[in-house]
Amino acid sequence: MVSPLAPAFFSGFFLGLSLIIAIGAQNAFILRQGLLRQHVFILCLICALSDALLIAAGVAGLGTLIATSPRLITVVTIGGALFLFTYAAIAFRRAWRPQALHAAKTGEGSMKAAVAACLAFTFLNPHVYLDTVVLLGSLSAQFEGRARLVYGLGACIASFVWFFGLGYGARLLQPVFARPAAWRVLDILIGLVMTAIGLGLLRSL
Repeated sequence: MVSPLAPAFFSGFFLGLSLIIAIGAQNAFILRQGLLRQHVFILCLICALSDALLIAAGVAGLGTLIATSPRLITVVTIGGALFLFTYAAIAFRRAWRPQALHAAKTGEGSMKAAVAACLAFTFLNPHVYLDTVVLLGSLSAQFEGRARLVYGLGACIASFVWFFGLGYGARLLQPVFARPAAWRVLDILIGLVMTAIGLGLLRSL
């Protein structure tokens, strides 16, 4: 017999999944770290837990508060755009400099730097707040009591499934990225994605 809470769970799960699958700065970063096999578990855990925290805040009612604070959204938008432009420049430099093309064969990068970048991609992106806190939070109003909690749980589980699937699934592409040219293409694409998202953020002001 299907639980009466199942519709709430699957509503949260599939909505959450649809919001994070789109190619974005955070996903591009996790993909690259997965290909390099550097700090994959901790970075995927940070992304998933951060999403869970924001989803919980939205379901609890913070979404309404964020939506009524345009100044806060403006500050986060400008900060996020500046960070994305900086990371885009780093990605383009990696693609241009020959030594950066052999990243898969070098020693591991600093975990501290990777974690800092991961947190920045997560919390300096205003779309994260709009998607997880405002949108998911406001749509949770259609459920009451336990159903609302189950809805939020479904959205949180979707984040864990996606980020760990992306981080560890990237290893299947490793034979392709054994070639330096593939790393050049990836970094150019990452730089273009970061630049496009940054410009999109500024245009939204």
